[in-house]
Amino acid sequence: MAGGWARDGAVSEQIEASISDELARMQVQKRPVGESLTHCAECEEPIPEKRRTALPGVKLCLECQQERDGAHKMRGGINRRGSKDSQLR
Repeated sequence: MAGGWARDGAVSEQIEASISDELARMQVQKRPVGESLTHCAECEEPIPEKRRTALPGVKLCLECQQERDGAHKMRGGINRRGSKDSQLR
């Protein structure tokens, strides 16, 4: 498919690059740094040694981390098309 001045497949490459960049940013952002705590920062329960060695810098026990991960709210997507139906939501 012709895309103006862009070569064939340039749009797909740009989309794939954007997705790859976002995934890399999310992985770096979630990675804890520093020394692991021996007890959870929220509930004060001991953090298992296996978890501390697997994730250096971990601050929460597994239960508190699962609660925090489940608490994320869904956000709306970007309206790229500008269609009236998507704007009315």
